[in-house]
Amino acid sequence: MAKPARPRNAEATRAAILTAARDCFSHESYDEVGIRDIAQKAGVDAALICRYFGSKEDLFAQLLERPDKPLEIIKQGREGLCARVSEMVASKSGDPEAIDDLLMMLRSASSKTAAGIVREAMVRRFDEPVARLLEGEHCELRARLMGSVIIGLIVSELIRGPWKGSAAIPEAFQQRIQDLVRLSISEFQPGTIPEQPGPTGA
Repeated sequence: MAKPARPRNAEATRAAILTAARDCFSHESYDEVGIRDIAQKAGVDAALICRYFGSKEDLFAQLLERPDKPLEIIKQGREGLCARVSEMVASKSGDPEAIDDLLMMLRSASSKTAAGIVREAMVRRFDEPVARLLEGEHCELRARLMGSVIIGLIVSELIRGPWKGSAAIPEAFQQRIQDLVRLSISEFQPGTIPEQPGPTGA
């Protein structure tokens, strides 16, 4: 008599697939990762990926959207935003999944299929939420500038290693990052450089 099939834990299976996919896409570009690669790493049948996510494209999009985990620096609102960003960038204990998200975007940005997904995810997950926190004109452009500053700083550390000398002047170094972020989201004033408030400003 055949043994009854063991019931699957759908949530555990989805979580295993998402974890495996994040690992694969953060180490290889979108075009180099196959459904079978993800399934093997997750320890599931490849058919389950299509059942739960539809396609590799849909799975990749869901990984980047992360509706279950909004960015904490944005979620907490405008007050203290620049300080939170500078602390995140200067900290040695950043969010590993956030770093993986960035690596996925960087590795797959040149893919014809994935590039559009990456752009849309960055707009929906970062540019638009930050723009809603800002006042004045050109909010989405200023939000994108802020995102570019953050990405540039993180990528520089990933490529070149820790910021040499920052340990000797931790407060001054973090304040400099905060000033850069504040300047990126300041309203545009042709011919002038926006004033830089004190370290307790937003």
